[in-house]
Amino acid sequence: MGDSIGTTSETTDAALITRWLSGDQRAATTLVERHAQSVARFVVSLGERERTEELVQDTFVRAFQAIETFRSDSRFRTWLFTIAKRLVADHRRSERRRREVVELQEDHLVVAFDALDGMIGDERTQQVRMAMQGLTPMQREVFTLRATEGVPYDEIAQMVGSSAGACRVHYHNALKTIKERVTDA
Repeated sequence: MGDSIGTTSETTDAALITRWLSGDQRAATTLVERHAQSVARFVVSLGERERTEELVQDTFVRAFQAIETFRSDSRFRTWLFTIAKRLVADHRRSERRRREVVELQEDHLVVAFDALDGMIGDERTQQVRMAMQGLTPMQREVFTLRATEGVPYDEIAQMVGSSAGACRVHYHNALKTIKERVTDA
């Protein structure tokens, strides 16, 4: 292999991590290029559209700061999703604290919803998104990871603290609910 680090399947995440730990900065760049879009889609699926870029950057910063703790028994992308999920939860906690200090006026909520509604555009996508709002948080997370990212059930189970079988059930129930709501709309 020459000087170039490609994103081919021959260069595994584990090999890139080893290279980065040895001082090869290009390996870190390749890891970011390889996984940033997936992490961004995951963050958006958790409802964080406005701060997506910041949360993706923070995910990689935290990952690289703690790279020695990465266990290669799970996939690097799954580990990144776990970090992103924690960052989103941290962000929401901090937002709740801020809201307790500053009262929100009803018109602020309407403006936020209208802006989000306008961004969605595609009517079918909007119907699916609205149907997903009626899911439990667990169903929404499992459905998003499985449907949009193709994460295997055993990895989803690790991320959400459940079993692969339970994740299959959550996915099936979410899919059934979404189909019913989109069909009825």
